[in-house]
Amino acid sequence: MTKPYSQACENNKGPILAHLAPFIGKAQSVLEVGSGTGQHAVHFAKALPHVIWQTADLPCNHDGIISWCEEAALDNLRLPLALDLNQQWPVAQVPVIYTANTLHIVSKALVERFFTGVERHLDTDGKVIIYGPFNYQGAFTSQSNAQFDAFLKSRDPDSGIRDIEWIMTLATTAGLKLVADHAMPANNRLLCFKRQ
Repeated sequence: MTKPYSQACENNKGPILAHLAPFIGKAQSVLEVGSGTGQHAVHFAKALPHVIWQTADLPCNHDGIISWCEEAALDNLRLPLALDLNQQWPVAQVPVIYTANTLHIVSKALVERFFTGVERHLDTDGKVIIYGPFNYQGAFTSQSNAQFDAFLKSRDPDSGIRDIEWIMTLATTAGLKLVADHAMPANNRLLCFKRQ
């Protein structure tokens, strides 16, 4: 099959890696929740050979992720697990959880389920990295984000850019402490959490 391709992934993989690599440090594995096309997984696994990068997504996205993984042929890159936020996660405990461009796509209920899964499966000293657009004090950070939010809601009224304050409440309830909030290209943010 033709590999799926996201220009946004190509644009942001370098800036994300610049923050992700020092933050995860010597962690030996990462669970990526919502691997999408698989482009991030390939780029990060190639740059971090000491890390086992475990992809995961809904089964409908697996063929594309597998095509990227098989072409890359990296020893530390794992084929996708079937992970549905509505279901039990197919993992035990993991040291790092990474997700990009997911929380504004899924419903509010599934955002809550994501943090429930984090609380259940993250190691006691684990780390969480979340990439995407967020609102601050109920306001969009750019006109383009406002337009993007309107587009998302036209497809699914329960999707949309989330308020950072709500995300922080969910994270705190899940036992996480925010340690960094990085400004990223295209009006996105990279949130880095540690388990308290």
